[in-house]
Amino acid sequence: MEISSKENSCFFSNNTILPVDRSSFKSESSASKENQPCCGGIKIFLGALSFVYFAKALSGSYLKSTMTQIERRFDIPSSLVGVIDGSFEIGNLLIIILVSYFGAKLHRPRIIGAGCLIMSAGTFLIAMPQFFMGRYRYERFSSTINSTADISPCLQDKSQTPLSALEKSQAKINAGCEKEAGSSMWIYVLLGNLLRGVGETPIQPLGITYLDDYAIEENAALYIGCVQTVAIIGPIFGFLLGSLCAKLYVDIGFVDLDSVTITPKDVQWVGAWWLGYLIAGVISVLAGIPFWFLPKHLPKPEGRKDSSTSSEQSKFIIEDNKDQCKSCQQQTKITEMAKDFFPSLKNLFGNPVYILYLCASIIQFNSLFGMVTYKPKYIEQQYGQTSSKTNFVIGLINIPAVAFGIFSGGLIMKKFRIGVLGATKLSLGSSFFGYLLLLSLFAMGCENSDVAGLTVSYHGTKQMTDYEQALFSECNSGCSCSKNDWDPICGENGVTYISACLAGCQASNGSGKNTVFFNCSCVGTFESSQSSSAVVGPCQKGNECPKMFLYFLVISVITSYTLSVGGTPGYILLLRCIKPHLKSFALGIYTLAIRVLAGIPAPVYFGIAIDTTCLKWGSKRCGGRGACRLYDSSALRYVYLGLTLVLGTVSIFFSVAVLWVLRKSSSPRDETLSANGERGACGTKSRKHNFVNSDHLIQSTYWPEKETRL
Repeated sequence: MEISSKENSCFFSNNTILPVDRSSFKSESSASKENQPCCGGIKIFLGALSFVYFAKALSGSYLKSTMTQIERRFDIPSSLVGVIDGSFEIGNLLIIILVSYFGAKLHRPRIIGAGCLIMSAGTFLIAMPQFFMGRYRYERFSSTINSTADISPCLQDKSQTPLSALEKSQAKINAGCEKEAGSSMWIYVLLGNLLRGVGETPIQPLGITYLDDYAIEENAALYIGCVQTVAIIGPIFGFLLGSLCAKLYVDIGFVDLDSVTITPKDVQWVGAWWLGYLIAGVISVLAGIPFWFLPKHLPKPEGRKDSSTSSEQSKFIIEDNKDQCKSCQQQTKITEMAKDFFPSLKNLFGNPVYILYLCASIIQFNSLFGMVTYKPKYIEQQYGQTSSKTNFVIGLINIPAVAFGIFSGGLIMKKFRIGVLGATKLSLGSSFFGYLLLLSLFAMGCENSDVAGLTVSYHGTKQMTDYEQALFSECNSGCSCSKNDWDPICGENGVTYISACLAGCQASNGSGKNTVFFNCSCVGTFESSQSSSAVVGPCQKGNECPKMFLYFLVISVITSYTLSVGGTPGYILLLRCIKPHLKSFALGIYTLAIRVLAGIPAPVYFGIAIDTTCLKWGSKRCGGRGACRLYDSSALRYVYLGLTLVLGTVSIFFSVAVLWVLRKSSSPRDETLSANGERGACGTKSRKHNFVNSDHLIQSTYWPEKETRL
């Protein structure tokens, strides 16, 4: 063992050849400890890794918080927003195999530092369209934009509209069409998010395995739990930053805010989405700085120096001649490392626990990615909340519950010294009870808002006919209205009308946000109407909706905590049931599969499904369908929660299969050792003699030629 250790240390040395004897080895080892930089401690690396996890989580969560803002700003449907969200995973896909496999043989901290710089560049690129596009334009009737012309909302006769006003209006539309190419600038958002994915790639596979290589075995689970807990703090600040920016108008600093006639409650409101990306980009740059000063190797803990679970960087190539230290000086060649690629891949896919857990994770992450991506939209549309309040609630209530759950999982693993079999049970239990709680959310929704011509008729009865045909009624038949407009007003009867024209309003008073419409013929014909006036903006949801929103928050917090408890045990299961020198590669393949089969498709098909629940689409200035203005609340609830629950249920079946395989492969002796804090079903310290110092397959009593006991 000492000879092998010496050869590994000599192999990575760039200095002169040292004699092969015990005394020189001891002196070399002690000298290396003395010369180790102060920043080489595992706790320093833990702090640096935690901060970079915070940075990437902040930018990622901020993107989630701005999804509805981006949808409105670029006037695109939810399905296209899902493509933008999935571009991050595509960026990971481009280099994840190379980084996870070859990165383990190189300077891991510096690769992470370079990734942070790329990640920050992508974050800055996302914000760039704001500075090259024209100012944001929203649909508003001319009298609400501080117009001096006295124009009736209901244009019973177009001759009452001054010719010059019509010409100017048409000229503005034509000018807008000429600049319509600016709407394609969402491509820069997509490319920036893709670049973020490229930069984020090395952080997880290289950072976690570096931490696991040099941490004391008993502390590995706690360290990983700490990293993931700190990473959850990033989304807290990300969503709070999103809440703050959503309150600010998109063109703040470029236009007179007094001239803005919409409020944050309006579905056309767009906040200063670009501002947060500039802040997140700066944080990413700062997070990458410490990694440029961290060493390639850290001192091995005393309890792991003689352990067969040595660093994967010391085991990736077989020594042909262990007696010749001259061969130890040769630098690693890419071709030599590539020779072991396909055998390593075959070894991973021959591992039944790894494959089953991978399938369970893919399906579960499909449900989680879709749920998290569209959760802000769901809260806004289902409960009538503003984007600012939605992001604030998610950041201040939901995310801390997730952080506490992940930390609790790591703490339980350490306190009760749970082995692999116990970790599997804990992960399965958290998923089962989490999705069971999610089932109750079906009963905590709000009814559709009363929107004349869409959800109710102009006479107050429930709408049953095709909505486009029902937008017109006898009360507005004499008006020249467009069915494509979306400029909602709230009548005194509590019903929302798509526009003042469709409400049959004959006169208006005031300007901007304070505009009041009078003599609205459709408002007066409503069954419960006692007045025919209306104000700018949609009506609020029903009286029961705030109470339902409170119930939703309580159940959502408990569900988030329950599902998160199984996070750390799942990681431990993944790390402990594979060969030690394949940890980075296994995590890379795992991450790749999650990105390709969950991260990319889930937001897209969730978005397509959500688009089917749209009742009223917006229209672009030059024609064509824009962003959705109003959703069917009931259909949205069943689609959003139903997809999440079905996928989660399927993942539970795969988790049960993982537990069954582990139980079948375990002996009573393993379970006893697992209860005492050993490695459980995937290996025990009592089997150290089964390890050899090479990357050959290790014979196992339970899974011959497939598993390595750690």
